[in-house]
Amino acid sequence: MPETPPLPAILDRIDAGQDRALDRLKELLRIPSISTDPAHAGDCRAAADWLVGELRGLGFAAESRPTPGHPMVVGHGGAGGRHVLFYGHYDVQPVDPLDHWTRDPFDPAVETTPAGDVIRARGASDDKGQLMTFLEACRAYKEKTGALPCRITILFEGEEESGSPSLVPFLEANREELGAEIALICDTGLHDSRVPAIVTSLRGLLGEEITVRGPDRDLHSGGYGGLAMNPARVLTRILGGLHDEAGRVQVPGFYDGIEEPPAEVLRGWEALDFSAEDFLGGVGLSIPAGEAGRTGLEMLWSRPTAEINGIWSGYTGRGFKTVLPAEAHAKVSFRLVKGQDPLALRDAFRDWVRAQVPADCEVSFAGHGAAPASGMSVDAPIFGAAKAALTEEWGREAAFVGAGGSIPIAGYFQSILGMESMLAGFAKNDDQIHSPNEKYDVESFRKGIRSWARILATLA
Repeated sequence: MPETPPLPAILDRIDAGQDRALDRLKELLRIPSISTDPAHAGDCRAAADWLVGELRGLGFAAESRPTPGHPMVVGHGGAGGRHVLFYGHYDVQPVDPLDHWTRDPFDPAVETTPAGDVIRARGASDDKGQLMTFLEACRAYKEKTGALPCRITILFEGEEESGSPSLVPFLEANREELGAEIALICDTGLHDSRVPAIVTSLRGLLGEEITVRGPDRDLHSGGYGGLAMNPARVLTRILGGLHDEAGRVQVPGFYDGIEEPPAEVLRGWEALDFSAEDFLGGVGLSIPAGEAGRTGLEMLWSRPTAEINGIWSGYTGRGFKTVLPAEAHAKVSFRLVKGQDPLALRDAFRDWVRAQVPADCEVSFAGHGAAPASGMSVDAPIFGAAKAALTEEWGREAAFVGAGGSIPIAGYFQSILGMESMLAGFAKNDDQIHSPNEKYDVESFRKGIRSWARILATLA
């Protein structure tokens, strides 16, 4: 009898072990590793230790490395000429508002829904379920062949959901150890919840908090209204002028240096047959609000944005209080594209705001992160091989896509470690990441494991 081909045997092993793989995922999901809450520092350590144990069980030399914040998990395994790094994060977002969950967010369970079975828990999709797809692919490879297909370095972070304050120093201090041929990242999703996708561009992010101060105390609006300047009036006027009627951001120099996607990339996006109206219909909207003359996918993937994320002033409790507030506050974020310098734009935005603040008021700012956009070249053969592998597994032509969100680690891998990243993930649009009742599709989990097994087979 001829020997069973390795890949089909590995895929069969994955399918046979699906229930055990879900049980392991549930174990990790039960750990409330909320990185932004100091009360959960011990849980973050516990999640890191759990992953170290799993990696060691797969033959990796793994350890939990201390940082000023939460630990980094680093593992090394396999042998051979090819060498890849896999990155994921084990920390999760807070669960508030808790009363909007249908079950305990750290008591994972498989639920049957009209769209199929899902596993529901905080972190199910972002990012514990996703990182476990790669570990389970490694497990199937090891169990069936006795070895990993190539050299693999693992980096699991514990602060991704709280701004990654320890990440850059850690990468800089461990350049040689962490360097590889390419970084694999599983923190993205399927296009339109159906089409397997490899992300080739990510928008950067700039966050700003603005405070406008006027009088030295809250004032009675009957006694001072009409005479005293109201900081809320100042701030809302400024923010109201952030965009023009065509949706363009009005900060001077905002669009300088922007790199447009190549024509062949735009043609590939057009082939995805994306409907902005249908996309917005899923959240109760229907009219695109971005720049006039741009397609929906350009607005989401290759054009920069300015958004007001929060605004508050005066009395906001129940009932009514007729005050003229002493201060007004807002949080504003910018999604940036290639060619934009986040620090230069921070200066330009602050100068633009200051120029509109009247002499009787003052303004101050607090920065909340600044990361440039990143773009990946798909010239390396692994991109074509991975696209073919995803197409084979999902039965749909895989697509090279952009992403509207920001995953700064991809840019850091380029600038600090000198390597490209390949981002392939299996989340769906309705997985409710960062929201109550987060879920991960059970079939996506299975096919995600099989997808990584197919990609790893191209590296053997």
